Amino acid sequence: MRDLRTALLRVAAEVVTESGVGEVSVRALARAAGVSHAAHRHHFASRTGLLTALAAEGHRMLATALEKAAPAGFLEVGVAYVAFAHDHPGHFAVMFTPDVLDDQDPELAAARSRTFGVLAAGVDALAAEGRVEDARAAVVAAWSLVHGLADLAATGNLTGAGLGPPAGRDGLLELARRAAGMLYGSPDGGVDDA
Repeated sequence: MRDLRTALLRVAAEVVTESGVGEVSVRALARAAGVSHAAHRHHFASRTGLLTALAAEGHRMLATALEKAAPAGFLEVGVAYVAFAHDHPGHFAVMFTPDVLDDQDPELAAARSRTFGVLAAGVDALAAEGRVEDARAAVVAAWSLVHGLADLAATGNLTGAGLGPPAGRDGLLELARRAAGMLYGSPDGGVDDA
């Protein structure tokens, strides 16, 4: 196979999306990719190695999405976070399941650092405008809001509670924009009408 590493990561993300992190089996992934059960060892020594690589890839993709949104303001960074979770549910689930990852992996550490650096930079910009007094608490508040919304949407809990947005990605992103606006106000410094 031409690019086994990419193929295994793609299939792993699909399995996680369809069945959950617990259902990832390196043997099954190799079979789905059309290679021998031992072929993965050239790229991933174990299931943990594969999932760690998937999480690192996810963090790099998320950081890129957040960086692209940053010029439009911190509120749009939050919306991009929710969009990423919606568009890449397999990656998102693995990225935040620490018990299946190798926390000592330098590639994962660097990718995480990049993601959280974008979030921290957004809060720093708000602090420079005098809109945030406690930057650490503001990062936690912002991350909790968008991560919680993304997780509640992904698990069906928003809909189950009767709080789900209108169907589809656009409805979810508008809900993210309005919820984040309540925390930090609209991009022009006022408070969004909710």
